[in-house]
Amino acid sequence: MAAESSAVRLLTFDVFGTVVDWRGSIAREAAAVAQSRGIKLDADAFADRWRAGYRPAMDRVRNGELPWINIDRLHRMILDELLPQFGLGGLTEAERVHFNRAWHRLEPWPDSVAGLTRLKRKFVLATLSNGNVALLTNMAKHAALPWDCILSAELFHHYKPDPQTYLGAAEMLDVTPAQTMMVAAHEDDLIAARAAGLSTAFVRRPREFGTRPGYDLPRDRSFDYVADNFEDLASQLGV
Repeated sequence: MAAESSAVRLLTFDVFGTVVDWRGSIAREAAAVAQSRGIKLDADAFADRWRAGYRPAMDRVRNGELPWINIDRLHRMILDELLPQFGLGGLTEAERVHFNRAWHRLEPWPDSVAGLTRLKRKFVLATLSNGNVALLTNMAKHAALPWDCILSAELFHHYKPDPQTYLGAAEMLDVTPAQTMMVAAHEDDLIAARAAGLSTAFVRRPREFGTRPGYDLPRDRSFDYVADNFEDLASQLGV
């Protein structure tokens, strides 16, 4: 292997899609909002559209078109554009605020809590997500995610895949990049982490997009680890 597990002290985790089921969680909340209004809604399509706006909005921050804006605010910008398109333009401000915070209430994948709990016996576990600190903290509380530390792109004012996020996480927790392993279900995240000097672990999440093809075996087979889930990753790392 490119990196011995004994050299790694810190595991940093992508969260949306890797640790939690954003699509299923958002679709359920969208369906509940629509039902309360007596509106017929394709909740899965709504979730997909909301998430699809995330990267373009984030890239507007990364390329300097927008000043630093955290993910809660970007999600709200996207939501306000979507609601009228799906017949939900009549939501009050309080309802919009609550709906936007659905991202704070995402449910974990079935293996997440048990797998993370195992990994925590040997490694320091931290989020390394584009989600903001409040979002990630509230999500951890809601889903009982056993992080040692909440790290966010918000702390560095750089969104992934900017190298400042990966290097900043290692520096903040007083380890070298080589002692840090990025865990994610998304190849672009891992490729950027590897370029910054981190070890990499790809975790399969084939159901991230429901019945549509999700992230199964990576095209890039040079990641240090490829695991079926967090329990499998723990076993591979000797926990």
